[in-house]
Amino acid sequence: MSIDYGKKRVGIAVTDPLKIIATALDTVPLTKVLEYIEAYMQKESVELFVVGLPKNLDNTEAKLVSDIRPFVKKLEAKFNIPVVWEDERFTSKLAMRAMIDSGVKKSERRIKENTDKVSAAIILQSYLESLSK
Repeated sequence: MSIDYGKKRVGIAVTDPLKIIATALDTVPLTKVLEYIEAYMQKESVELFVVGLPKNLDNTEAKLVSDIRPFVKKLEAKFNIPVVWEDERFTSKLAMRAMIDSGVKKSERRIKENTDKVSAAIILQSYLESLSK
């Protein structure tokens, strides 16, 4: 499961059992994300969290990381599942491009929640591709 953390919303994506393709799952308000994950895990197996790591162009961590680290600690404590970080630079732009390329209407692309969950899928797909290298 991948997580695209935001101060208001969290994009979530998952992969198939063979770990081949990432799929956008949902966008959840930050205040509800742990409960959402817990409910999801009652139905599906999650063996790893892939959390987007925001970086600046010079490869330094973005300011948002200071908000993400406490969230990741809560995630680890609550679920006792490993967490890995994946560079999330340009994922919002890539998500927008993916939606345009797949024919998503402009009105749908303006909905930030759609970008968040597609960004989570891009983060997860990037991680999956790194495993096969």
